[in-house]
Amino acid sequence: MHDIRTRPINQPTHQARAGESWRPERCDRVALVLQGGGALGAYQAGVYQAMHEAGVEPDWVSGVSIGAINSAIIAGNAPKHRLRQLRAFWDLITERKIWAFTPDGDVFRKARNAHSCFVTSVAGQPGFFSPRFPNPWMSLTGATTATSYYDSLPLRETLLELVDFSLINEQRIRFSVGAVNVLSGNFVYFDNAKEIIEPEHIMASGALPPALPMIKIGTDHFWDGGIVSNTPLQHLLDQEDKLNTLVFRSICSAPTACCHATFRTCWPATRTLCIRRARATRPTSTAACTI
Repeated sequence: MHDIRTRPINQPTHQARAGESWRPERCDRVALVLQGGGALGAYQAGVYQAMHEAGVEPDWVSGVSIGAINSAIIAGNAPKHRLRQLRAFWDLITERKIWAFTPDGDVFRKARNAHSCFVTSVAGQPGFFSPRFPNPWMSLTGATTATSYYDSLPLRETLLELVDFSLINEQRIRFSVGAVNVLSGNFVYFDNAKEIIEPEHIMASGALPPALPMIKIGTDHFWDGGIVSNTPLQHLLDQEDKLNTLVFRSICSAPTACCHATFRTCWPATRTLCIRRARATRPTSTAACTI
């Protein structure tokens, strides 16, 4: 689709911080690492909201899969607009009303969730992906429509609407997303310190087969980074800049209660975090705060 454009080596990076935000003593950098996991992304939005309300803004945002989408929205907007755009994204992809009313009780919730899964499998997800036509079973070998059940073009349109890619490429904060090269099977990072970031880089990071199609960038094709590594922490640890770094890494420790919940349940539940623990952290190199 688009060639990766490499930045000149002598071009300075991080010409401005994300803004004057709180950080522990001797902490040079605050990083937010967002992994893949579908509905876990709604939890991540709440994690960022808690950080924002506590006056902690990241200098580096790194993501994989759904975490790459959230990361792009955070990095591609000014701090005052980030929560609004995150909520707009999650409202968009969860706006479909399944039942007008759900009676109380597990049996009804399970039935509604099963119905929701069926509707999504048939109709796709608003602003995210739509069914292939013809579907793979009716496509000839080698046809584009034979490689995935859904088309991720709606996600590209959503990203262009909610993310200012010129802001990401100004490098006001560091931004990186992970994907897997289909041909080699190797994990790669797309980093705004090294290349111009476009919607395809985020789409590639979330292109989970066989549901979503591989994404072409330059001459190569890429799949979801979670196939190899679901937590994009290694790229940050591999840096040789010797900056003391506080890393916020969000995981979901209660999958039945959170990851399978709706966006409106997940987001508010994450407003109380380990910000207090972070305030007591004195990093000597890289300190991780798992949320």
